[in-house]
Amino acid sequence: MNSLSPFRSMAENNAWSNHRLHRACAELTFDELTAERTSFFPSIHKTLTHILHVDWYYLDALERGGRGLGIFKDVAPFTDFAALRQAQREADRRLVSFCERLASDAALDDEVQIPREHYVQVDRVGSVLLHLFVHQVHHRGQAHAMLAGTRVKPPQLDEFFLAAELPLREAELRELGLPVR
Repeated sequence: MNSLSPFRSMAENNAWSNHRLHRACAELTFDELTAERTSFFPSIHKTLTHILHVDWYYLDALERGGRGLGIFKDVAPFTDFAALRQAQREADRRLVSFCERLASDAALDDEVQIPREHYVQVDRVGSVLLHLFVHQVHHRGQAHAMLAGTRVKPPQLDEFFLAAELPLREAELRELGLPVR
């Protein structure tokens, strides 16, 4: 395993985890998705929307897209869960592709400029990716916990990395076009 492998694997895990979580959430009605619940963002829908907004924000910085904080102007861009789900899948593909394009360990030290309200934060690609992965896991866990309070059983999200668990995820990896390993 080289130093880029964990970044690529985390991006793939993120796509797979979102796929599983969104598939389960798609069984809920829109009223159930938007019902007020106990969490940092008070509904499953708001939590999933926040995950996507932050993915867009950091992907924009990593890809030098130039949109910056403008990404957050529309705080509720999705009134249709299918559109939110599709947008998350596209963001996940972008993140996987970004990590696949990292050419060498040195790329992890490249500079990233992250526009903040009153300044531009300068950080390293590797640090921004790690921050993004932790952010995703943190809020996906909140959505998972809120889902546990509904009629839909939360999906298993922690059987990605171990070889013995490949049969539990193989069909979904193929469906997402991710490497089967």
